[in-house]
Amino acid sequence: MQAQAVTKPLVLHLVSHASGELIEMLARNAILHLPGVQAERRMWKLVRRLDQVPQILAAMAQEPGYVLHSISHSDIRQALEDGCERLHLPCQFALEPLIGRLAEHCDMPVQFHASMANPVNEDYYQRVEAMKFTLAHDDGIACDDLDKADVIVVGVSRATKTPTCMYLASRGIKAANVPLVPGATLPAGLVGAKGPLVVGLTVNPTRLALIRTARLKALHQETDTDYADLDGLRKEVLQARRLFALHGWPEINVTDRSIEQTAAQIIELLESRAAR
Repeated sequence: MQAQAVTKPLVLHLVSHASGELIEMLARNAILHLPGVQAERRMWKLVRRLDQVPQILAAMAQEPGYVLHSISHSDIRQALEDGCERLHLPCQFALEPLIGRLAEHCDMPVQFHASMANPVNEDYYQRVEAMKFTLAHDDGIACDDLDKADVIVVGVSRATKTPTCMYLASRGIKAANVPLVPGATLPAGLVGAKGPLVVGLTVNPTRLALIRTARLKALHQETDTDYADLDGLRKEVLQARRLFALHGWPEINVTDRSIEQTAAQIIELLESRAAR
C-alpha cells in the first residue's frame, strides 16, 4: 500500500514596497521546489509609509507564518522586522544575501535609504510613537510602566490581544496587552495603573479551544494538553470574566468580532471616557 503524501500548510506573508511582482515570483518559484508544502499567500503592496506597518503586523499576528519582504527603506524595514521579531515570526528581506554578496564583490558598502514618502506631521509622529510603545509592551512586557499607555488590553491566551493592540497603534493609540495566566498573580503595574483604560477581552471557550488546538498544531506541539482542554478553558474564561468584574474593567466578547470591530469598540470606550 502506497504511503499517503504528507502536506504541510504554510502561510506566506509577502510585503512589497511596489507591485509585489518580485516577491510573488520568488515565493511561487520557491514553493515549486517544496512539493509537500501547501502555501497560502497573503500580499501587502505599496508599503511605503511607516504607519502602514502596525496593521500589517496585526494581520500577521492573527495568522502566523513566514514573512518575505522587499522593503528597502530603513525605517519601515526596521519597524517590520522588529515587529516580526516580537511576534516570533521568521522574516526575510527578499534581496538577501544577493545585495550583501554584490557589495562584497564590488567592495562597496550597502546603504539603505530612509523613507521619503512619510507625511511629517503631528499625526504621523503620534502613530510612530504608538507603534513603538505597543511593540515594547506586547504580551506582558515592561509591565512596570503601563501607566504610560492609553489603553491596556487584558485577556486569556489567544484572545486577539496582540492584533487588536497593533490595530490601535495604527490609529495613534498607545496600547499595551497583558495575558492572564492561570495561577499567576496580576502584575503590580497593571493593578496600579491609574491613567489608562483597561479593557478585558473574552472569547467563547469552544471557539478558544479550536484556536489553541490550531496554534499547537502550527507549532508542531502536542495538542492533548490543558492549554486546549475545553473544560479547563471554561474555567479559565470564567475566572477572567470574574476578574474583569472585580476590577470594574469593561469586557468585550471577541468571539464573532473582527479585529477592526474590537478596536472600534475600544476607541468608543476611550472617547466616552474622555468626554466625561
